[in-house]
Amino acid sequence: MRAVLLSETGGPEVLRIEELPTPEPADGEVLIRVRAASINPIDWKQRRGLSQKELPAVLGNDISGTIERSRADGFAEGEDVFGFAPGGGYAEFAVAPPAAIAKKPAGVSHDEAAGIPVSGLTAWQALFDRGGLQSGQTLLVAGAAGGVGHFAVQFGKHAGARVIGTGSARNREFVLSLGADEYVDYASEDVAEVVGDADVVFDTVGGETTKTLVPAVREGGTIVVIAGAPPEAEATERGARAELLIMRSSAEQLARIAELVAAGEVKVEIAGTFSLSQVAQAHELSEAGHTRGKLILEP
Repeated sequence: MRAVLLSETGGPEVLRIEELPTPEPADGEVLIRVRAASINPIDWKQRRGLSQKELPAVLGNDISGTIERSRADGFAEGEDVFGFAPGGGYAEFAVAPPAAIAKKPAGVSHDEAAGIPVSGLTAWQALFDRGGLQSGQTLLVAGAAGGVGHFAVQFGKHAGARVIGTGSARNREFVLSLGADEYVDYASEDVAEVVGDADVVFDTVGGETTKTLVPAVREGGTIVVIAGAPPEAEATERGARAELLIMRSSAEQLARIAELVAAGEVKVEIAGTFSLSQVAQAHELSEAGHTRGKLILEP
C-alpha cells in the first residue's frame, strides 16, 4: 500500500510516500480501506519533533473508510466506518479496534467523517465533560474558526448556550454563520473588555492568548485549554477553575457527533482536500495556523 512515512523529524519535505506492507488486523480488529484522513496540529508537531513519536511511523489519527476485512464482532466487511487509526491514517489502509471507530451515517461524506474524530471529540469533551456547559449559559471560544473551534461554536449553540467566538476579522462572518451570537476580533478588541461573564471559556489557541482569556470567565466558571498549561493560579484568583483537556477516544461520542452532522445540525467545514502526494502542502497550511475548518487527505 502507499503511505506517508516519517523517518526523520524536520520540515514538510521529510514526509515521504513509500510502498509499505498492508497491515494485518489482529483478532478483534478491522482492516479499513481509507477513503479520507484529516490533518491535525499534533501531526506536524510530531513531524517537527515537538511531540514525541517513535520513528519510522505513519502519521495521522483521523480516518474514514470501508471495512476491507473484519476480525471484530459487530463490524462487517463493506461497512463504512470512521474514527481513529492507532497505527497511522496517512495511508491507503489502516487497522483499528472497535472501541476506536463508529459506523458512518449514509448522510455524512467520508471527507466530513474524517474531519470529526480529534477535533470533534476535543470540542465535545471540553464543553460538556470538563466545562459542564448547559443551556442558557455563556460560552466563549477562542480560535472559533479552526478545526476544533468551529465544532465548539456549533456544539455550544446546539446545547442552547449563548456563544461568543474570537478570531481574526476575516473569519467574523464565517463564525457568525455557524451560529455564534457575538464575535470578537482579537486584533482590534480586548476580549476581557467585551466579555466578563462566560460560564465556560474554551481556549483552542494557547500561548500568550491563554492568560488574556482568564478575565472573561465568571466566578465559578471554567476555562478549558488544550494547547498549553492551564492558568490555574490566575483562574483561582477569580474563583474559577482552569483545566487541561487530553482528548480520549469514545465510539459513543463519535456516533453522536456524526448523527448531528447527518441531521444537518452541525457542519464540518472542509478547508481543502489533498492527495497523498500533496501532504507536504497540507502540512504547511496546517502549521501556518490560519486554516478555517479541516484539511483532508484522500488516499
